Amino acid sequence: MFDSFWSRRLFLKASMAGAFLLAGSRPAFAKAASDIRLPEGKISIYNTHSQERLTINYRNPSGDYELDALQSINWILRCHYTQEVADMDLRVIEYLNLVDKELGGGNEFHIISGYRSPEYNGLLRSRGRRVAKRSLHMKGQAIDISIPGVGLDKLRRAALNLKYGGVGYYPGAGFVHLDSGSFRTW
Repeated sequence: MFDSFWSRRLFLKASMAGAFLLAGSRPAFAKAASDIRLPEGKISIYNTHSQERLTINYRNPSGDYELDALQSINWILRCHYTQEVADMDLRVIEYLNLVDKELGGGNEFHIISGYRSPEYNGLLRSRGRRVAKRSLHMKGQAIDISIPGVGLDKLRRAALNLKYGGVGYYPGAGFVHLDSGSFRTW
């Protein structure tokens, strides 16, 4: 059906990007997402700071996003330092889902850092932590993760195979960074 240029992943990325550009709103994107047949919209998350767990279907079989589920995801991915909650970018949530499916599904992501308030990001920088001044964490577009029982190298390879967004590898700190920016790696 697709020639070699239009691989399934490239088609998915182009369709999602087009939907974001054209739609500009969650309901329209949700409808566009159903047209491109995303995998089941279910993720399991464990916040390592708050010790909260969440397993949730955030997108129904029709492709529509469940707003209550997205609010629950936003809550568990809040800044653990300030308790500030932000709207996480749907693309980074979908990235988690795609990585899970790439690894066979049913994994629980351990969240080291989800949303990071500007106050907390500044504190980390002042303490000499190597965090970006304009970190995508502060926009709800980045998540630092690990999965118990899955090596970080395997997790990184799964994310890289998708060629979807940013992938940072931090084996010394025990996590892989995913973000919904352009595809790049470090």
